[in-house]
Amino acid sequence: MSWVQHITVASIVQKEDKFLFVEEYVKKKLVINQPAGHLEENESLQEACIRETLEETGYLVEALYLVGIYHEYSSANRDMWLRFCFACKVIKKVENYKIDDKISNVIWLTENEFNLKPDDTHRSNMVKKSLQDFILGKEYKTQLISYEKND
Repeated sequence: MSWVQHITVASIVQKEDKFLFVEEYVKKKLVINQPAGHLEENESLQEACIRETLEETGYLVEALYLVGIYHEYSSANRDMWLRFCFACKVIKKVENYKIDDKISNVIWLTENEFNLKPDDTHRSNMVKKSLQDFILGKEYKTQLISYEKND
């Protein structure tokens, strides 16, 4: 089995005292996650974050700042995840937007409601860690990330 690397993005979207999450099935188990997904060819990390949030929730967002970069490795299946998590604000809800089929539900939870969910219902440890970092006020300018398209 070869080593597999995943470069992913996630958004933390807060509206008043609630945070935007998605529920999805992974290996036949319902889990909770921030809107998140893989970086695609020819897009910046911020563009990926905006796209994934729209595709999974129907919300158009603006990436404000980087909350953190999270690195997780599973020795069981040799998967490495590098996740760039952005704080985002809602620009608008796109009416009648067809969200990804893999998303079972789009939900808004308070910090307390999220914390009441068992850790094994989180898609990964990065979900809780990035939310904690956001609440602690961790904030990094997006200028930290250099992106160039070489067409």
